[in-house]
Amino acid sequence: QVQLVESGGGLVKTGESLRLSCTGSGRTSSLYDMGWFRQFPGKEREFVAGITASGDRIDYTDSVKGRFTISRDKPKNTVYLQMNNLKPEDTAAYFCAAAMLFESLQRGRTTYWGQGTQVTVSS
Repeated sequence: QVQLVESGGGLVKTGESLRLSCTGSGRTSSLYDMGWFRQFPGKEREFVAGITASGDRIDYTDSVKGRFTISRDKPKNTVYLQMNNLKPEDTAAYFCAAAMLFESLQRGRTTYWGQGTQVTVSS
């Protein structure tokens, strides 16, 4: 069993930055590929960024490329999402996720989800 705990959401203005953190607990948490999804009101969750357990593969959705950076601290079992140059359209609930296969993670077929953290960007 893996538990994912997110932190770092909040209210910022357009152009500002936030860093989300997700810490996995459980003996096997370090073996999972991990990533971030976001969910707009009334919409399904969408993939934002993902990183493999080894850190050798990273992927982003097109709308955040060049602005968001995902990274992983293996000893701490923590994944970060550095979000720069935030825009009002980034406003959403952000969820951490873990999956055994990277392709499954990208498709939202994840094994574990965090509880979510709200990011609000004002114009």
